[in-house]
Amino acid sequence: MELFFDPKFDGNGILNEVESKHCINVLRHKAGDKVTVANGKGQYYSCQIINPHPKRCELELINTENFPPRPYKIHLAVAPTKSIDRFEWMIEKAMELGVDEITPLLCQHSERKKIRTDRIERVVIAAMKQSLKAYLPKINELTPFDVFIKQLKDSKAYIAHCYESNKRPLKLAYQAQSNCILCIGPEGDFSEQEVEMAVNANFQPVSLGSSRLRTETAGVVACHTIHLLND
Repeated sequence: MELFFDPKFDGNGILNEVESKHCINVLRHKAGDKVTVANGKGQYYSCQIINPHPKRCELELINTENFPPRPYKIHLAVAPTKSIDRFEWMIEKAMELGVDEITPLLCQHSERKKIRTDRIERVVIAAMKQSLKAYLPKINELTPFDVFIKQLKDSKAYIAHCYESNKRPLKLAYQAQSNCILCIGPEGDFSEQEVEMAVNANFQPVSLGSSRLRTETAGVVACHTIHLLND
């Protein structure tokens, strides 16, 4: 199934210009063809093309499918890697697995100190369409770690680091069906000061296994672990 994305679409109406161009000029759809549009908020709209205009493709609603949200939410907070390609790969895989919110972190050991949120959003949208997800996660701006940990609200927060300490495996620390924040550090790991700061803010130190993982691998492993525990 081909999935198009338009956050403002609600049934009958005009597909946005970007998706209209892809639908008509790239995929060569014509009047009478059936397409599916996701709004990123839990709805799929099955539609028929009425006017195959490459800038404002007009659609007529056939059916609406509603997808209820999961009983748990995953917020992935991770320091961008020096290589933007590796970071975008991780975001893509996290999206395919299922993630509800993503916060890039600026840490003391961060090598990448700037990031384009609009570029990350494009990666997320492409991964959402490819993996046929009904929900688009929230993408936050690059946030200093000390600022981020003060924003902890209703979710249980976990910080994965490589220091020798009293850490529990994430698979044992996490309680199924609960919201969680997963914090992954940069190359070079969180600083000891940051770990102490997080622990003082009630973040729980966790291990992702016996292997020392790259930042992007750790992000994917953490998300996958949460989903496995909720299956």
